[in-house]
Amino acid sequence: METKSENRGIWKYGDKWEEELLFLKSIIDKTELTETTKWGGPVYVYEKKNVIGLGGFKDYFAIWFFNGVFLKDEKKKLINAQEEVTKSLRQWRFTSKEEINEKEVLEYIHEAIENEKQGKVIKPAKKEAIVSALLNAEMAKNPDLKSAFEKFSPYKQYEFLEYIESAKQEKTKLSRIEKVLPMILANIGLNDKYR
Repeated sequence: METKSENRGIWKYGDKWEEELLFLKSIIDKTELTETTKWGGPVYVYEKKNVIGLGGFKDYFAIWFFNGVFLKDEKKKLINAQEEVTKSLRQWRFTSKEEINEKEVLEYIHEAIENEKQGKVIKPAKKEAIVSALLNAEMAKNPDLKSAFEKFSPYKQYEFLEYIESAKQEKTKLSRIEKVLPMILANIGLNDKYR
């Protein structure tokens, strides 16, 4: 009887797609990629760079290409699971073993490896600095607030500014400032409770 731990590399719904995912693994094993486990699932790397991952989900199982945006995708198999959010990751979803065409899958994987060798990656965009006139006004009135804000890492400062300034209306910005002032003074980052 197979224990859960032996199958730990295949995500939450892995059991449902076990045979299918093992079939995909057997195809990937024909390439020069090395299997590792990251984020609780199998990830295949080329010289320590993530190339593809596998996973079973509720309604489908998928192979994803970390830099899938560079694949030609002539067969129109790839989807961007989160438009706007995901820049480079692309998924190829399946709902049955019959849908897996080994030759096609290998073509995509070989192309992905080739792209990796050529160093095709999307450089993360530099985040634009955000200025909050309202928060600056509050800090001008309250030096303690200013020094508390400056104690945060640039990343956490950015999260506060983005939270305030992403509001469309002035009154929403003001209510958000009211919400974050006590947090800043107490040295609590905006998303600390989720970290």
